[in-house]
Amino acid sequence: MTADGIQLDFPVKPEAPADPPPGFIAGLGITPRYVGRNAFDYLVEVESDAIVRGMAPDFSMLARVECRGVIVTARSADPAYDFISRFFAPAAGVPEDPVTGSAHCCLADYWHKRLNKTRFMAYQASPRSGVLQVELVGDRVRLGGTAVIVARGELLLG
Repeated sequence: MTADGIQLDFPVKPEAPADPPPGFIAGLGITPRYVGRNAFDYLVEVESDAIVRGMAPDFSMLARVECRGVIVTARSADPAYDFISRFFAPAAGVPEDPVTGSAHCCLADYWHKRLNKTRFMAYQASPRSGVLQVELVGDRVRLGGTAVIVARGELLLG
């Protein structure tokens, strides 16, 4: 951790185009521009960041979709950010995750292909919200941002 925050390094999790499963679109309550899937999550791009911000998904419908979670994203209307997102995982017991590092391991590759960039400022538009610095480096994704220590511990071996 640095004075400015923390940086984590993860493998990229690219997606590929996918057909939405039954009830998926109705559960999200939006019209997708694109639907893809990686090993864990569905990725949905919508037309605008206003759509991402205004979503009110039906969590009971989404909980029936066989995946860990659903990433919804759009280009940002705010020039401070390249894209925005939200992450819903009701099947995993998390209706909406406030700031999701693993989702950005997919989003980095997705937006790289569309914006021809490797460094992004991202905004996750959950009620708590968060800003992430995202960098695609080969098959790795570096995620940076501020962090708050909520617990400290010591691990004793032996």
